[in-house]
Amino acid sequence: MQQRKFLITGATGKTGVHTIRHLLNDGHAVRAFVHCEDERSAALRAQGAEIVVGDLLEHDDVRRAMDGVTGAYLCYPVRPGFIQATSYFAEAAKRAGVEVVVEMSQISAREDSKSHAARDHWIAERVLDWSGVPTVHIRPTFFSEWLVFPWVRDQIVQEGKITLPYGDGRHAPIAGEDQARLIAAVLAQPSDHIGKTYPLLGPVEMNQREIADEMSEVLGRKITYSPSTIEQYRTHLERYDLPEFIIQHFLAIAIDYQNGIFSGADGVIGEITGRAPQTVSDFVKAHRQAFEQ
Repeated sequence: MQQRKFLITGATGKTGVHTIRHLLNDGHAVRAFVHCEDERSAALRAQGAEIVVGDLLEHDDVRRAMDGVTGAYLCYPVRPGFIQATSYFAEAAKRAGVEVVVEMSQISAREDSKSHAARDHWIAERVLDWSGVPTVHIRPTFFSEWLVFPWVRDQIVQEGKITLPYGDGRHAPIAGEDQARLIAAVLAQPSDHIGKTYPLLGPVEMNQREIADEMSEVLGRKITYSPSTIEQYRTHLERYDLPEFIIQHFLAIAIDYQNGIFSGADGVIGEITGRAPQTVSDFVKAHRQAFEQ
């Protein structure tokens, strides 16, 4: 396979670190875009990645980072500014003549979403499409890592409960590592994927009770699903000092979840990468320590 150089944003995040590892292992060059130098960027440099410090909301930073790369991965956190960041990214990518941009969207992205973040993702997709830059959109359901976020994990550890306002909705949790395998594969060989939008899902669709049962089996103690209301969920999230933008998103997509927006099972990752994504059991076994007292 011909060596290429790739720009990876969100380089220290759930998908970025694994994408970088896969690309480096396959012999490619990687430029990791980070907000600051710290132990995480040092670890990426030790693996062989070039480190560029910058901000996706600074046009000059993005242009500088994009110069000389073959392809790029755009990953932006749940916060305001994604449309602006995407516009800068698209302009820099077009100027650099990249072969592909892989853009991390979300399964709930649509023009009439009640979530400001999800609607921003939908518009960001359109910005890239309008730009003419060769693009692949990926739309994951809830990450498996959702289970280890403090506002979910703390109740699992302390009370033996998953307490969310998700009703009887279903999804197939998908780990960041499995998504990264697909991202790296698409970046390295983009020709069959340009212009496509891929939903990224785990192998087994489950409701929250089934997830709790699977966790119980692995951890050897009872985990139950105790549904909450939207109002209770807001109160719970506010205890973690989350920004209102994130809280508004979480509340809106809870309704989406109840309405089946997050449902489905993998039909992409296994086919493109040759390996099925990991199950909830696999993920919990690999992260058992996070669920211990």
